Amino acid sequence: MIHVTTPLLKENLKKLKAGDQVLISGYVYTSRDAGHQRMVDQLAKGEALPFDVVNSIIYYVGPSPAKPGEVIGSAGPTTSYRMDPFAPTLIKEGLSGMIGKGNRSQEVVKAMVEYGAVYFAAVGGAAALIASSVKESTVLAYEDLGTEALRRLEVLNFPCIVVIDSQGNNLYETEKNKYRNQG
Repeated sequence: MIHVTTPLLKENLKKLKAGDQVLISGYVYTSRDAGHQRMVDQLAKGEALPFDVVNSIIYYVGPSPAKPGEVIGSAGPTTSYRMDPFAPTLIKEGLSGMIGKGNRSQEVVKAMVEYGAVYFAAVGGAAALIASSVKESTVLAYEDLGTEALRRLEVLNFPCIVVIDSQGNNLYETEKNKYRNQG
């Protein structure tokens, strides 16, 4: 198990390899497709984003509301391909990591290799476990999006796996190939 802290600096993300199991501590930001659209629109207008994207990690999640006394409700990953039209722009702006589930487009992987970023998978179905790693949740922007508002989460030992590393090695592809070649 590899411990990763944010900000996720380029020299540190280059050490991560597809298949590495990691525990992330520090701050991660949450956003889904509507929030990503707004961020890309802001950048196109020359406006600053609601947070410093450089060396940051975005978690693709729309957490359920917190129960009384809890920081956050269930916080399982959403399917990442919905963010693929926007991810290359944010990676070019300095985004270091993304957390979600499911494979990514070739355009996203190309941007990851060119600018240096990694893609982590969080396990679907483990929303309660993931939520237990969240120590603080603060809405930063887009509050009108409800559970999909842009949030800053303080996390401690957030469990995930490097699925696509900064060299473009893709666990989804390598593992399928291993399985196909077993026969």
